[in-house]
Amino acid sequence: MSAPTTVPGVEPADVDERVVDELRANVAAVLSAHLTDDPSLSVADQRMLGQELIEREVASYSTERARRGARVLSAAEERALAGALADACFGLGRLARLLHDPLVENVDAVGCDGVWVSYADGRIAPGPPLADTDDGLVDLIKTFALYSGGASREFSTAHPLLNLRLADGSRLSAWMALSERPGLSVRRHRLIDVTLDDLASARFRTVDEGLAAFLTAVTRARMNVLVTGAPNVGKTTLIRALAASGIPADEKIVVLEKESELDLARLNRHRQVVALEAREANAEGVGEVTLAELVTHALRMNPDRILVGEVRSNELLAMLAACHCGTKGALTSLHANSAADAVSRMTAIALSSQTPMTVDALHALIAGAIDFIVHLSMRRSDGQRPERFVAQVVEVCGIGEGGRVACNEVYRRGPDGRAVPATPPQRFDDLEAAGFDRAWFTPNSALGVVPAFEVAR
Repeated sequence: MSAPTTVPGVEPADVDERVVDELRANVAAVLSAHLTDDPSLSVADQRMLGQELIEREVASYSTERARRGARVLSAAEERALAGALADACFGLGRLARLLHDPLVENVDAVGCDGVWVSYADGRIAPGPPLADTDDGLVDLIKTFALYSGGASREFSTAHPLLNLRLADGSRLSAWMALSERPGLSVRRHRLIDVTLDDLASARFRTVDEGLAAFLTAVTRARMNVLVTGAPNVGKTTLIRALAASGIPADEKIVVLEKESELDLARLNRHRQVVALEAREANAEGVGEVTLAELVTHALRMNPDRILVGEVRSNELLAMLAACHCGTKGALTSLHANSAADAVSRMTAIALSSQTPMTVDALHALIAGAIDFIVHLSMRRSDGQRPERFVAQVVEVCGIGEGGRVACNEVYRRGPDGRAVPATPPQRFDDLEAAGFDRAWFTPNSALGVVPAFEVAR
């Protein structure tokens, strides 16, 4: 069975998967023999040797076709075959060919052949098999985890969950041995170099012009911002836009993530960006570097800003402590269903950690660490491109009378679900000093008076 493949600089061509599998087996056999003779061969040397073997196999296959009187492959077809073979040996195999399509947004697979592809225009359609068998899919993921660059990651029955970053900034999550069939999900970040003005454009409408100006001032004023929302709602994209629009170019930014996604270092918008990625323990259970450890270490790196891609577990307390008494202007994200739910989620995460704290102490820490919570929502109509937008902006105003976190709903959901001005923030003077014009903030009279509220314990 043939499938189209595309490699940089090569016109689309048909590559026979049976040929790719056959040549891959030849490369793997020779490479395995070299590793048997020299087990210390580094991953980089293995890739270099593998590339030589790939070129040799393609040349040999092309010569054999000519000897048999078959049609001679064009130079473009040989390059396409070499690219497909390199993907099969060291990369994402057939999955890579899907990801060459700029319209592909997400890929989800249960088993080698249960593949669904989400496109940027809202379409969801079945995709081609990623391997001939489920074992082949597992082997593909194992190979990529080993050769994907940076620290290699194990994917096995002992480590059945895998999360890593692809070269284009997408995130791959895979699993095995935990369900009847293995599988994977790829979430692509199509907006890498993005500003708040971009998100305010007619193309995206994530924010309106006034809210873009407000969030720019919040970031410039060095407020600590927590971005919340469901998975795949655009939290990482919004943090990129906040950094691009609100952080001066000469500030030193330290980016901390479990799997690198933000990609600020590659955008060259800021002169000093240090991106650190947490590391899992190896097969012997050593070498782990947690996100919580990175947050603590980042405070010793003279940062102007600390950005944490997402807080999920023990790193939360370290992040809150850093925001409370360390650097200001931090940006981070959290899965939550609303701004109010974010406080409850943080409390639950912190209470499940090994650090003993009372609820009152946690609420005091949260109230002193977070200045604004920006909540994103997504709406999907059948056959239409998903709409992602800011639905709510909440100002954290300290501790209320009941010992709970007090909040001021600065922007709330309007008639169409998008955020509209509601209640002037207490920090208006600081935002004006950072360049915000009060003329942008005209509360919607149809909303009536929006009272401050306290988050339940």
